[in-house]
Amino acid sequence: MSFRTVNGARLFVEDTGRGASGETIVFSHGLLWNNSLFGPQVAALRARYRCIAYEHRGQGRSEASPLRAIGMDLLTDDAAALIEQAGAAPVHFCGLSMGGFVAMRLARRRPDLLRSMILIATTADPERPENVRRYRRLNLAARWLGHRLLIGRVMPILFGRSFLADPRRAEDRAAARATLLTNRRSIWRAVNGVIEREGFHDELPRIETPTLIIVGEDDTATP
Repeated sequence: MSFRTVNGARLFVEDTGRGASGETIVFSHGLLWNNSLFGPQVAALRARYRCIAYEHRGQGRSEASPLRAIGMDLLTDDAAALIEQAGAAPVHFCGLSMGGFVAMRLARRRPDLLRSMILIATTADPERPENVRRYRRLNLAARWLGHRLLIGRVMPILFGRSFLADPRRAEDRAAARATLLTNRRSIWRAVNGVIEREGFHDELPRIETPTLIIVGEDDTATP
């Protein structure tokens, strides 16, 4: 694990080095998370693939941003620069939620960098208007009051009903809450970037990268 200066920002990156196949998977996490989100996948795949799990600017341990909104175009440029700097192209790019927003834009603008992509719980649409209003209120409250008071409101957005109700997943829920509570108050800048993103639906027919799409049956944020 190390910090790398990528596209002018200091990002936290976990790079396992070359796997047996000689191919690379880049893992791009969702809003409010960090690269630990993909810890089990990296553990399972690192013997075969080089696994690069990074944290977006303004999130996790990566450098905070002074921008009011950390937009998807900037994050896409970050991802492209990271892949080029690592000398890993073409890669399999795995993006969850916000990471998927980045993946789609990367596939459209820099297809030379991708071997394939995996889109998990994501969308090409802009944020729904009813969600924008609700998320803005939550974002404002978190900015000034902190995240602890709002964790009960955020968990049902990020997780499905089955997971939240399953008594066998209590330890996993506790770990998720602990991760969410590590967010800095400046995370509001990343939230703005997500809720203000433009739709990408019209660009989808121009994407030729082989793609696997995965969605949870109980997904709330991107059903």
